[in-house]
Amino acid sequence: MTLSAASIDTASTDAAPVTLALDTATPFLTLALAWPGGVRIWSAEVGRAHAERVAGAVAELFEEAGLPLRAERIVIGTGPGSYTGVRVGASYALGLARVWGAEVVGVPTLEGLVRGPDGVKLSGGVAVSLDARRGNVYGAVYRLEAGGVAEVLHAPEKQSMEDFQSRAVGLPHFHDGAPSGEALLRAGLAHGRTDWALAYL
Repeated sequence: MTLSAASIDTASTDAAPVTLALDTATPFLTLALAWPGGVRIWSAEVGRAHAERVAGAVAELFEEAGLPLRAERIVIGTGPGSYTGVRVGASYALGLARVWGAEVVGVPTLEGLVRGPDGVKLSGGVAVSLDARRGNVYGAVYRLEAGGVAEVLHAPEKQSMEDFQSRAVGLPHFHDGAPSGEALLRAGLAHGRTDWALAYL
């Protein structure tokens, strides 16, 4: 389990003073919480135990931040991922949103895989992918600015690893890592969509 503070530009949170981000599409449970006073990030490898862990982890995150359990915006990683894993996060987020009166915005989980070495904000083209079995991957290519996704060069899609590698030749490639709570939060604040749909591996 990891619980840490992070540095992120919180100027864009003015419209939603408290924002919770969560992703359950991979074997990791990834959370992030932003408010005008700071950012907290939580991540743990939970296998298939997302449903059992997410509520307690969210409560812990708010407690560590010294905040009441309530957010004005929720960012959800929309996959691709396992059917059960992706739906756990979406169902939980929609349940919280109904209770809190919060807006829910979605971003592809692949955007959460965009991460440089600790403290390094990458710029330029990057490729990200998740294993889709049988020699396939679910991959995308993005252009980054200061560590955030500025442009989608190739939208997320399922394809053979060989085809994806030829598309991503010469680019940094992030494959099957743990999603970054900070990257997910940054993407949600920058361009999260209210008309999101879930994607499955």
